[in-house]
Amino acid sequence: MHGQFAQGLLSQIPSLYKVSEEMSFPSPLWKSHNSARMNTILACLLALAISMPLSDASCFYMPFKPGMSNGVVVGCLDGEGKVHEFDSRWRTEDCNDCSCSKTGIGCCTSYMTPVGYDEEKCERIFSKDTCSYKVVEKDDHSKECPVHSWVG
Repeated sequence: MHGQFAQGLLSQIPSLYKVSEEMSFPSPLWKSHNSARMNTILACLLALAISMPLSDASCFYMPFKPGMSNGVVVGCLDGEGKVHEFDSRWRTEDCNDCSCSKTGIGCCTSYMTPVGYDEEKCERIFSKDTCSYKVVEKDDHSKECPVHSWVG
């Protein structure tokens, strides 16, 4: 039975080929529309490729430890013993942005770290008030240094 089915399909190939020969090529309008779509896709891929290094945040995860209130689990217990409600977000003293879920606490740095600067002439200084780095000359902290790359 399977052999007859296969022979039936094979016998249809010449007629399918003939139909495809008779088909006309797509219109120029379709080609320009396809070209625009391809350019859009390429632009999106380029934007993604460029943004990937910019979104290289340092993250870590802490497995779930139940945070209790009146004998009921209401959220996550962090490393400092504080209870955070489920789906809440907060910033730590160390400038990490954290969130609580039923699987645990996820945290990522809220700042970028400068890495592309003249390390002989300049130094980076972190401010916990602004959760950001400033790169200044070692001899004169009032003069900022150019930074060519940052990591997350």
